[in-house]
Amino acid sequence: MKTKLIPAGERGLKKLDWLQSNFVFSFSSYYNPERSGFGLLRVFNDDYVTPGNGFGLHGHTNMEIISVMLAGKMNHKDSMGYSEVVEKDWVQIMSGGSGLRHEEYNVGEEEVNFLQIWIEPKLQNITPRYQRRYFPEEKRKDQLTTIVSNEEGQAHCWINQNAKLSLGYFDADKNIDYTFNPLNKCLFVYSISGNLTIGDQTINEKDSLEIWDTNSITIQTNTESRFLIIEVPVNH
Repeated sequence: MKTKLIPAGERGLKKLDWLQSNFVFSFSSYYNPERSGFGLLRVFNDDYVTPGNGFGLHGHTNMEIISVMLAGKMNHKDSMGYSEVVEKDWVQIMSGGSGLRHEEYNVGEEEVNFLQIWIEPKLQNITPRYQRRYFPEEKRKDQLTTIVSNEEGQAHCWINQNAKLSLGYFDADKNIDYTFNPLNKCLFVYSISGNLTIGDQTINEKDSLEIWDTNSITIQTNTESRFLIIEVPVNH
């Protein structure tokens, strides 16, 4: 197993009066030639948006865009006619496909915190689509929950790529085994809160770990922990 740790303090940072974005990979004003993505995972931002502010109408094509809500209340409006509100524990996904436009604003009274994740699509120029699902934290305790999958179903969101996203919420001193087909696949693990150990790597809050050349990992929770696993192709 090969790994690369990206400590929280080594992320890129964009700080405005209404927005704080923490970038694992090159994005917006942050550029790091050694961090252009990991496999087909191209963007991973941990964003904080103040009340009444947000991202104005803008467009996307041929990208799978996932938002994992960690706190607050955010609206979603798009050119497909959707007008939704998502809160903590909701996950939404857009397939940019042949082209769509959308906006996202903090419509609550507290700061919004969400993970913004972009993954390259499997098929180009598909019909744009939007989907959301609710994953209440109290129903996810001490289990690994699939939130996004390339397999369609009612229990998770569907992605136009051979990828999978799973949320973990575990007490301290738990061991979680994760296995996958290693053929052209790699893993990205992000600690939302708490402290984890994978192999010989310790992952503190907001750290991320890139993993490849293996077909399984064991995650040990050293404290109560919340984390995200992204299983993604190495290339097309």
